[in-house]
Amino acid sequence: MVIIVLGGIAVLGSYAVGAINHPSKASALWGGVPQHLLPVYTVSMLVSALSYFFFTYLVLFRLDPNHVSLLWGADYRAFFVIYAVMLIGSSLWMPLTIRMVSDPSPFIWLSIRVTLGLVGLASAAIVISLLTLSPRPQGWLYAVAIVGSVIYCFHCAVLDGLVWPALFPR
Repeated sequence: MVIIVLGGIAVLGSYAVGAINHPSKASALWGGVPQHLLPVYTVSMLVSALSYFFFTYLVLFRLDPNHVSLLWGADYRAFFVIYAVMLIGSSLWMPLTIRMVSDPSPFIWLSIRVTLGLVGLASAAIVISLLTLSPRPQGWLYAVAIVGSVIYCFHCAVLDGLVWPALFPR
């Protein structure tokens, strides 16, 4: 729970600090994403954020940490690693991208790509972890958490991890 709270504060804080300290760079952070795709990104971000709360609620409050196992034999503690990677990476994107816009370098670009790649992999690990839970939770919340984790993974792995970097001017 501490990882999620502190990580969430770090993510939101990095966005707030970036927006407050660098308002002139806001449009540059979109990179080369075409104007007609911005609504897709905006809706995806909002739906992904909402989805995050559903699957995180399931993980935190509906799973018994003492009796959960995942496909590869991991136990509940695997979620700590997955969330740490997801949240640390997400909190690094804004400052790295502002740095790239201000003072581009191959090292910063590589750092952004690695960060986005790790977040994408961690979001895929959430999907796999939820799909392979044993015992498998029953009910609507589990179904919504699965759908939400897939939506979140699509945003992080595909839109942020593949599309955005391909369109970002270097």
